[in-house]
Amino acid sequence: MSHVLAEGARWPALVLFSRSQTPTVIEPPGTGNGDVPLRPTTAQQPPGYGEGNAVTGRTSADSSRDIPEATVARLPIYLRALTTLSEQGTSTCSSEELAVAAGVNSAKLRKDLSYLGSYGTRGVGYDVEYLRYQIAREIGVTQDWPVVIVGIGNLVQALANYSGFRSRGFRVVALLDADPARRDEVVAGVEVQAFDNLEQIVGDHGVAIGVIATPAVAAQDVADRMVACGITSILNFAPIVLAVPEQVDVRKVDLSIELQILAYHEQRKAATA
Repeated sequence: MSHVLAEGARWPALVLFSRSQTPTVIEPPGTGNGDVPLRPTTAQQPPGYGEGNAVTGRTSADSSRDIPEATVARLPIYLRALTTLSEQGTSTCSSEELAVAAGVNSAKLRKDLSYLGSYGTRGVGYDVEYLRYQIAREIGVTQDWPVVIVGIGNLVQALANYSGFRSRGFRVVALLDADPARRDEVVAGVEVQAFDNLEQIVGDHGVAIGVIATPAVAAQDVADRMVACGITSILNFAPIVLAVPEQVDVRKVDLSIELQILAYHEQRKAATA
């Protein structure tokens, strides 16, 4: 039984994988082949950068202060909304416009952005390109993230084939499974390897992010092996709560729970119809 699987004067394409592990990308419009540096040069900085008090980043003292987890979870949403606005040709937007695009209220958005610094200009609003770069930089996503996935199944094959992984900067470097029958299988151009190769792969590629898509009975053992070899962020699809050290971040995806929540809302709507 299978128990394991494994950008011109514009801002660079940046990939988000925050502490809350919600990925997104900011791909500057008009960059064509996407071949741009990861960090902007002085010539690439938008008008007003560093001038007066229109835009000010967090100081070193600010940076040492944690951003609330709820705010971190919303940053990818703001990033996605800013990307959409940019693709629509919007260069500046008000907090109200950005809040509508992100599906939150403007007071909450302004509060969230205040943790990052002051990037708006009174009477003008936010520079879309600059703000999305600053959000991505604050989260720490100006790099490519190698990912290892453990547990081959239909869900994982769909994930591995998802083009959004690559376009958002998540590079699947290995698919691992304990079932010998899955060896040498190729999924989305990645060869399935033995789970016993985990430590070597993590070391060779500098993997910090692991995805667990195994049966519940195997998930904790997989998590323990991941943590032991240096993985510090785990996306867990297995229907089990993982026990990990405090320094390891885990995000759980449970489709059945999401469906049950939708069922609750449907039942409420039926009762009031």
